[in-house]
Amino acid sequence: MATAKKSTFQRLSQGQLNRKQRRELERRLNAEDPGLEIVNRNVAGIDVGNESHFAAVPPGRDARPVQEFGSWTADLQRMVGWLKACGIEKVVMQSTGVYWIALFDLLEASGFQVCLANARYTKNLPGRKSDVQESQWLLKLHTYGLLRNSFRPPDQIRAVRSLWRLRDRHVKEAARAIQHMQKSLVTMNVQLSNAISDISGLTGQAIIRAILAGERDPAKLASLRDGRIKASPEELMHSLEGNWREDMLFELQQAVQAYDFYRKQIAACDQRLQQLMASLPSREMEVSPSTTKAATQPVGKKKSHKQKNVPGFDLRSELTRICGVDLTSIDGIDVMTAQTVLAELGTDFLRWEEEAHFAAWLGLSPSRDISGGKVLRQGTLKKVKNRVATALRIAANTLQFSDSYLGARFRSLRTRRGAPKAIKAMARYLACLIYRMFLHGQAWVDRGAREFENKRAQRQFLTLQRQAAAQGFKLVSANAPA
Repeated sequence: MATAKKSTFQRLSQGQLNRKQRRELERRLNAEDPGLEIVNRNVAGIDVGNESHFAAVPPGRDARPVQEFGSWTADLQRMVGWLKACGIEKVVMQSTGVYWIALFDLLEASGFQVCLANARYTKNLPGRKSDVQESQWLLKLHTYGLLRNSFRPPDQIRAVRSLWRLRDRHVKEAARAIQHMQKSLVTMNVQLSNAISDISGLTGQAIIRAILAGERDPAKLASLRDGRIKASPEELMHSLEGNWREDMLFELQQAVQAYDFYRKQIAACDQRLQQLMASLPSREMEVSPSTTKAATQPVGKKKSHKQKNVPGFDLRSELTRICGVDLTSIDGIDVMTAQTVLAELGTDFLRWEEEAHFAAWLGLSPSRDISGGKVLRQGTLKKVKNRVATALRIAANTLQFSDSYLGARFRSLRTRRGAPKAIKAMARYLACLIYRMFLHGQAWVDRGAREFENKRAQRQFLTLQRQAAAQGFKLVSANAPA
C-alpha cells in the first residue's frame, strides 16, 4: 500500500529532515517568497511581553501591519478589534511566562483560533531578536504550518490544576517549616529527630509544643510519647536534654506558627478541591472483557498504605467516578499520582494518537538525532519538564519492593540496566497503562511476580536453544533419563 505524502509539519515533528534539508528550509523561510505551501490563512503573530504586546498581520491588511498594544484590558480589547478589522481568523503566540494567559482567554472568547506555541520550536534561526521581527517570524511560521499547538485542558480541569498546584506548594512549604523546626532543635542539642522518625507526627508535635509552653523536664517531655514509638522513654529523655537558647526557642516558635498556617491553607484547599471535583461530570467506560480474565496465579489483595498529605475526603471514589476507571488498581499508582494525572491532563486522551505518542509527549521516550540517515545520538531522554512524568517516575521507584508483576519487571530492569534507566522505563510503561485505561477502558489485572519470573525463564530457555542450535548443539534436560 502506498503511503500518503506527509506535510511539512509532519516531517518536521517526526525529525526526518537531515541537516542539509533543514538548512535549505531555513534559507527558504528567510526569503521573501519561500515557495512553501500555505497551510493557514488570515493569520496574525503576537509577541507577548510584560508591559506590551506586538501584533503583526499580513502585509496589505493595514497601513501599519505591525502595531504595539499595552497589556491592560482596554488595550487588549483594542487589539481584538484591530485584528477583526484586518480579517484575522487565527492567532499564534508563544507561551511566555504567565503573560499570555489573559490575552489567550480574551482572543479565544472573541472567536479566534489561537495557537499557543512553545518558544523552543520558534527560535531555530539566529538574528530574530526584536519584538517586531519576532511577531513577523511567528506569523510566517504559522502561515506555512510549521508550529504545533500546545496542550491546554478544559476550563474545569484548569481550575482543578491551579488548585492542585497551589496545594502542592503549601505542602512543600509545610515540609520546609518541619526542617526549620529540626534545625532549631539540633542547634539547641535537642536530638529529637534521632529518637523518632518524624517530628511532624503526634509525639513530635506534642513534645515541641510542650517545649514552647515552657516545659524543660526531660521525663515529662518523654511521657508525651505515643505507644507506637519504638524509642524507649529512657532514650527520649537523653535526647531531650538541651541548652534551651532563647534565640533558637524564638526561631522554633516562628517555625511552628508557619507550619500551622500552611496546614490551615492545605485544609482550605481540600475543601475547595472537594467542591471542584464534585462539579466534574462522571465518565462511563465499558471495560474490555478480554482484559478482565483472571490471572493464572492467585494474587493477593493490593496493600493500601496510609499516606500523608492526602486530602481529607474520599478522593479515590471521586477519581474513579470522574475517570471512569480506577487508576489506583495499577501497582505504584496511588491517589496522589492519579490526582496529578487528572489535574494536569484531564480525561480526554484522544489528543494523543497512540500510547507511544503519549509517552514521547511526556518526555519518557529516548530521543534520537539523525543526520544523513545516520544516528548521531541516542539514548538520552528529552529535557521536558512535566509534572505527570515526575509523578510517574516517583511511582515507578516505589515498585522496588512490590510483590507484583510490575514489581518483578522493575527489579529485572534494575538489575540489567541500572536504577536510572529502569525508573524511566517503568515510568513509560505506567504511562502506557494509564493511556490504555483512559482510551480503551482496559482494566489492569495484576498477574503476580511469579508469572513474570516464569515468562522470563521461558525467554531465557528459548534464547539458549537458539544459541545452541547456532553452534550445532542441542539442549538436553538434566532430569531426562540417560
